[in-house]
Amino acid sequence: MALAEEDILFIKQHLGEWLAEQSLGKPPAVYEIELRERMLRVEEELKHQRELMREAFAQVDKRLEQIEKRFEQVDKRFERVDSRFDEMLRRNDRHFLWLVGFIATSAGLIVAALRYM
Repeated sequence: MALAEEDILFIKQHLGEWLAEQSLGKPPAVYEIELRERMLRVEEELKHQRELMREAFAQVDKRLEQIEKRFEQVDKRFERVDSRFDEMLRRNDRHFLWLVGFIATSAGLIVAALRYM
């Protein structure tokens, strides 16, 4: 049994009322008010979430700045250690040259003394 077009139209027009009478649905005005209230709550929650995210990003930025400063301090410390090693190498090179010079002079004096004997 097929429904006529006017029957389908009648059902569509009165379905909301019938559901409201049976407490299976809410009147359109009440439903719209609830939807608006829900939308407001969702918007407020999203706003709160954005604020929390901004705060978290700000804290992450602060922490990254602290880490960057710490790396700069470590770099400066390595530069100081590197300069101390360079200074030690130059000093040891001078001592080595003096030692080579002393050994060469001593060997030359010994060879000269042996020739004249």
